[in-house]
Amino acid sequence: MAAAENKRPRISSGVEKRPSRKEILERKKAVEELIRKAVAVKDQLAHFPAFHKYQRNDLTVYLESGRGDQLTLPMRKYIQNLLKVNMEKPYGSEWPSEEKVKRREMVAPEARYIFVKLYSNGLITENSMKEDEGVERIHAACSEDRLCGFVHYRFVVEEDLPVVYVYELQMEPSAQGKGLGKFLMQLIEQIACKNQMGVVMLTVQKANSLAMAFYTKLRYVISSTSPSRVDPQIGLEKSYEILCKPFDSEAKSKLEDGD
Repeated sequence: MAAAENKRPRISSGVEKRPSRKEILERKKAVEELIRKAVAVKDQLAHFPAFHKYQRNDLTVYLESGRGDQLTLPMRKYIQNLLKVNMEKPYGSEWPSEEKVKRREMVAPEARYIFVKLYSNGLITENSMKEDEGVERIHAACSEDRLCGFVHYRFVVEEDLPVVYVYELQMEPSAQGKGLGKFLMQLIEQIACKNQMGVVMLTVQKANSLAMAFYTKLRYVISSTSPSRVDPQIGLEKSYEILCKPFDSEAKSKLEDGD
């Protein structure tokens, strides 16, 4: 504080000084270094022991980390099937092309996962799975792992900012409505802050009203980069919104306020 107090007061001309090329390059390098360090961490979950297990509302699960380029065949099939069960309806006619994109995304080296797995005494049993044919097919593909959901996220750069982007948050119908989704998003936010990412971002289909309400309740807002805010006319034509939750003033200014 003493050093700051000794500085002469700066007279504002009303025009912000543009950063020099050197400053821009240094900023870019610093952001890239943050991303590199975050990606290099083998197990982000290891830093958060309080999030290794979830036991509430008659649901008992534990979490494990994973990577897209290390998914086993049963896990890939599980992800594909769960995505189809949960997302085919919200995407509507766009689903066939979107499904192909998601299959490529899920196995990318930069894809990071949090897998949700049931204990043997967990709520979801073989009998309850049979209530939903889609879920039954999911577990037929991955019965050995007893998965019941996952988060796919990545460390990326958006608007020159380091970001955790949530590509997918998917749970089986029988595991929904029990607070698990909120728990997983709290973990993602902790991971973002731990790795000095300024914001968590994600994309939601407009038709998925339950998801939109869920994220709004968690204080996510429509980002300035979302089509509806970039150009309202274009926004009307798009089927999705981009949401964000910033953690510092720069991210808030760029991605929430749109400055």
